[in-house]
Amino acid sequence: MLKTPIGKFRFMGFLEGGSLLLLLFIAMPLKYAAGIPEAVRVVGSLHGFLFITYLLVIAYTTFKTRWSLKWAASAVAVAFIPFGNFILDIFLKKSSLTD
Repeated sequence: MLKTPIGKFRFMGFLEGGSLLLLLFIAMPLKYAAGIPEAVRVVGSLHGFLFITYLLVIAYTTFKTRWSLKWAASAVAVAFIPFGNFILDIFLKKSSLTD
């Protein structure tokens, strides 16, 4: 998976998407239901780092594979939607981009 630019993008999408899910469904409930704000501080920082890295990988993939603006914009947009990266990955596998 990590041998191609698209493979690197897909891997980073899994990491970034997973960190968003951890933040929304584990860390935030711990903060607001259990009174543990440290969970959001730690997971939020990790997610922020992974998000910035994800944006850099989008730029790398766009230039390396001459991705269309549609794919680059979609990649940025899905980062704000829970499970969005996983849905984009399905579309990437169905397209000819992963060949």
